[in-house]
Amino acid sequence: MVEDDAVLGLSIEQALTEDGFADVSICSSAECSLSMLRAEKFDAVVLDVHLADSSDGYEIAELIDAMGSEDTRIVFQTGAPNDIPDHIKELGPVLAKPYDPNALRQALEQKPRSGLLSLLRPR
Repeated sequence: MVEDDAVLGLSIEQALTEDGFADVSICSSAECSLSMLRAEKFDAVVLDVHLADSSDGYEIAELIDAMGSEDTRIVFQTGAPNDIPDHIKELGPVLAKPYDPNALRQALEQKPRSGLLSLLRPR
């Protein structure tokens, strides 16, 4: 999870672990997120699109998509859902803050979308 509001991050982490999601990691910056993405593979990324250390968090989603990680779900969370460009919205569901934790659980249970690169790979 990428969230620069510590209280909100801990609240979301608690909701996810109570729902049975294991190994929830929190990053509060784009730099931390990019470092973790280089080191590990994730099933899902819950991404705050407006981070304190980045003009927007879209780069993280674009990196995940460019890496061809079609098994990685991306869920966006933001207070300004209308500000997200359409090509970014195509990468995953958008939750408007504040949202019900059940909406996040449902978004995470959705099948990941197939990225462009996955169409080019031999099966």
